[in-house]
Amino acid sequence: MMYSSRRKPVLYFKEDRRSDSEKLHRHGDQFLTGKCTVYKLFGLCVALVLGSLLWLQLSCSGDMNQVAVDTRLPRQPCPQERQFSAVDDPSWGPHKMAVIVPFRERFEELLVFVPYMHTFLNKKKIRHRILVVNQVDHYRFNRASLINVGFLESGNDTDYIAMHDVDLLPLNEALDYGFPEEGPFHVASPELHPLYHYKTYVGGILLLTKEHYKMCNGMSNRFWGWGREDDEFFRRLRTAGLQLFRPQGIETGYKTFRHIHDPAWRKRDQKRIAAQKQEQFKVDPEGGLTNLRYKIESRQELTISGAPLTVINTALECDLNVTPWCQLS
Repeated sequence: MMYSSRRKPVLYFKEDRRSDSEKLHRHGDQFLTGKCTVYKLFGLCVALVLGSLLWLQLSCSGDMNQVAVDTRLPRQPCPQERQFSAVDDPSWGPHKMAVIVPFRERFEELLVFVPYMHTFLNKKKIRHRILVVNQVDHYRFNRASLINVGFLESGNDTDYIAMHDVDLLPLNEALDYGFPEEGPFHVASPELHPLYHYKTYVGGILLLTKEHYKMCNGMSNRFWGWGREDDEFFRRLRTAGLQLFRPQGIETGYKTFRHIHDPAWRKRDQKRIAAQKQEQFKVDPEGGLTNLRYKIESRQELTISGAPLTVINTALECDLNVTPWCQLS
């Protein structure tokens, strides 16, 4: 706002020696007992409007330091909280990424992940939308199905996805999160991931165009419990004839990522079942996007420390005749 450099005239009044309390009491009596003029009404209206605007600003400025990601709807953020910075800058490019985060009960990690990734991707000028697909049913965790749900619910404004674990944070800004036009791009490659180092590993963080994901029919829905779904997806990539790309020239090795996975043992999701061990090494060419069964319980637009995200509370369906290991007996 520009202000005039000229000083306004100052009026000097004869000193009033009465105490401040006497002055305040006298003016208050005059306002209440005096005639109701147009000026007084106008002043009162202005005061009410300014007070309302101040209250609205204060109510919209707070962050959500704690997020309860369940089927209950928390406070909805103000519209300006949902906007990304500099999205109209043409230097950000035409593409937009859906960061799909399969999720269940890892709230402390989520509070770190969302603001960190939002800042990281903004620095790299990557248009993005963070989608946390929260499994709210009582079946075992199904990472692959949740990623399938995120793909189908990601909307038409995104043209590629990042299958992104909530416990893996990129530390090296040279990592590429751009549009993987030539083929799937495995950001968390085996030579960089702090835990998994075998050649066929494609978990952690994997970027694909939506067209390439459709060519694979998504991921198999047979993997209830922890692990192995990404190994089966590696076979899908080969079956679809897609070439896998990985980072080049990254010299930070196993310190390229920060792994914030908590050590808690979750029996429902991590216990191995005999039938599951036998089935998880089979290729499931028919299963994927075409036979996914789920229900959206609610959709929530939230912010964590100013970073916007969409939480999709999802109940998966399980056919016990086909995959009886979706629940513990």
